[in-house]
Amino acid sequence: MSTEGKDYSKYFDFSDAKVLSQEDGKTTYRIKGRNIQVNSTPSYKDEKQRGKEQIQVHYDQVVPDELKQLGAGKKYMIQTYGCQMNEHDTEIMRGLFEEMGYVAAVERNDADVILLNTCAVRENAEDKVFGELGHLKVLKQQRPELILGVCGCMSQEASVVNRIMQKHAHVDVVFGTHNIHRLPHLLQDANFGKEMVVEVWSKEGDIIENLPKKRTEGLRAWVNIMYGCDKFCTYCIVPYTRGKERSRLPEDVIAEVRDLARQGYKEITLLGQNVNAYGKDFEDRNYRFGDLMDDMRKVDIPRVRFTTSHPRDFDDHLIEVLAKGGNLVEHIHLPVQSGSTEVLKRMSRKYTRERYLDLVARIRSAIPQAVLTTDIIVGFPGETEEQFQETLTLVKEAKISSAYTFIYSPREGTPAADMVDDVSFEEKQKRLARLNAVIGQLSLEHHQELIGQVVEVLVEGESKNNSNVLSGRTRSNKLIHFEGDKAWIGQFVHVKITAAQTWYVKAEVVSEPSHAAV
Repeated sequence: MSTEGKDYSKYFDFSDAKVLSQEDGKTTYRIKGRNIQVNSTPSYKDEKQRGKEQIQVHYDQVVPDELKQLGAGKKYMIQTYGCQMNEHDTEIMRGLFEEMGYVAAVERNDADVILLNTCAVRENAEDKVFGELGHLKVLKQQRPELILGVCGCMSQEASVVNRIMQKHAHVDVVFGTHNIHRLPHLLQDANFGKEMVVEVWSKEGDIIENLPKKRTEGLRAWVNIMYGCDKFCTYCIVPYTRGKERSRLPEDVIAEVRDLARQGYKEITLLGQNVNAYGKDFEDRNYRFGDLMDDMRKVDIPRVRFTTSHPRDFDDHLIEVLAKGGNLVEHIHLPVQSGSTEVLKRMSRKYTRERYLDLVARIRSAIPQAVLTTDIIVGFPGETEEQFQETLTLVKEAKISSAYTFIYSPREGTPAADMVDDVSFEEKQKRLARLNAVIGQLSLEHHQELIGQVVEVLVEGESKNNSNVLSGRTRSNKLIHFEGDKAWIGQFVHVKITAAQTWYVKAEVVSEPSHAAV
């Protein structure tokens, strides 16, 4: 079924609301006792558009001088849901807050501003956010001066914004993924207007450079190389919430990574909804993801990772570059979503089971030590038991060592939401358990093969369960637990693997770092 007939404009039918003012493209409504200033609202139709407008890159200062003391003496808190892209957006918002004079709050009762940076990929993520808004209503009643905001991917959904406007009058500001750089101005409006401010851009295309970032650790860093996704998998809301694919200029990416290397970071992860589509939108140069990774090899930083890649765009040049090794690690996250060609077709993944397995074979031929992980959805509309069995056999054949596994849940506005969801929730749960059991067995077998090997570990900190044990990761992203000196945190050590568990391995140190932690 198609979604073309749906009228999503109904979400913003305020025929029962009083219009208080209209000026400079902004409309102020009175809805259920609250003034709401609407600068712009999300639109499924606009979010689906992929215009040919040339992408502009802006290097302006995003916090004007007159707003640099807006947060003097005030504290902020950001609760982040979802993926690494959301985590990185939070780093940017932290940077913006601190340029405005705010400091981070430890307890929410001390915060003057609380933002929920949301995820729209799965229904339970939205449920958590609305549950949190319910808890925060009490805090808002106790402290009316508190500024409460909702941002991120959920804010790009028309139904969500309408629900907030109609039922959560204690929210002060709502903004999306494309106008994070507008945070200082939105806070100013919310501070001085004492009304809910809604500004969600549906049409995007520009790239904002020079955004401040406040990273919370000095060891690993995320670097956005591109934004958006043009794949339009039938189950996925991301092309609507994150917009069209647009790549940062390579010189800007490389400059940021070199700066992180100078600051002493040991590992960077290049981020994108589909990193290996990087550069396809460039009109003035023939420069793709493989070229960028080749340039990353020349930067003096010990480890370079990337996520997430799409099998459809994983070309031979990229494999050839990754095979050169150096600081390019052997871990490749390669989401498959299903092992059935028929299900993949309904998902609009644009590759077959055979093509995915052929790609895996080419990767393993060029990089024998490659460790592959994946994403899998179970219970997609129409998935039969036989098709699910194809997923089980694919993970075995591809020798997947770990996977993020999910039960399908429909997202309003996507084509799959109109498909007949004919797999019962109980059956979905059973399939998820069966899949996880297979993945767990594959992970354990892989870890058992590592026993006796000496590997390099980046020491990240103490184990969560035992302060006497250190925890770190190998180049292939394997979690390692071993006893050692806490002064090694932030350094590389070599360890010999001694025992295998399902999701981690135990080891003993064979060589200490040659210099103290910095």
